[in-house]
Formats: sequence, structure tokens, C-alpha cells
Amino acid sequence: MNFSRRETLGLGLGAMALTILPMGASAATVDELIAEFTGGADMADTGVTLTAPEIAENGNTVPISVEAEGASEIMVLATGNPTPPVGTFKFGPLAGSRSASTRIRLATTQEVVAIAKLEDGTFARTSAEIKVTIGGCGG
Repeated sequence: MNFSRRETLGLGLGAMALTILPMGASAATVDELIAEFTGGADMADTGVTLTAPEIAENGNTVPISVEAEGASEIMVLATGNPTPPVGTFKFGPLAGSRSASTRIRLATTQEVVAIAKLEDGTFARTSAEIKVTIGGCGG
């Protein structure tokens, strides 16, 4: 099977377009992610503790920790990142503490949101504004 230069270029551009299109089509907004996690339920403003630095000198590694007494799940979102979901931490009934800590990457100064699903089916939310001096997502 022989391909001309023009056909090879066309196939290459078509393949590249197919790999890029699904990525943009599947991107969800922060509000959609929150609605999916909570099922549209109301959220209390107390009950979740998010510990994060006010200023992060380097966005490549920003330490955070979240804690919610009686939580079965905690979802963390970075609202200004190209991909907002940071992680969802799930806790079983025998978990000693309902807390998690990690290091995240932040592109720019932005709000980090933590939403906890409590064992009684209610939801609680908190957020923190983190100022980033050097972006971690290619910025």
C-alpha cells in the first residue's frame, strides 16, 4: 500500500485531531463536578477544615490537608487548574481519623475547595485562596 505525501499528511492531521477532541469534550466545570458529587444537595459552611498556605512560592508542590469529623468522603478541587479534580478521599467505618494530606500542583493563584460527604448523608464545604508566585502547570 503506497501513500502519497499529501495522504500521509492528511492521515497524520486527522489522527492528531482525534486525540485532541475527546480531551476538550470531557472537561467538566467545577460547578458540574460539585453537583455530581453532592447530587445537588445543600452544603453547610462548617464541618470541614482545609489547611493550606496563604502563599505558595512554588505551585509545583503545595501542601494541603483536609479533615472532617464523621466524613465518608472528601473531594478536593483546584478551581483554577486546567483539570480541577485534585482527589477524592474515601474513609471506611473503621477509619481512625477522617483526614488526609497531600501535595498538589497549582497553575496560578486560585481557590481550593474541599467538600465532605458526611455519614448522615449531608454535605459540608470549605475553601481557601492560595496565592501562587510561580505556577506549577506550565506557567
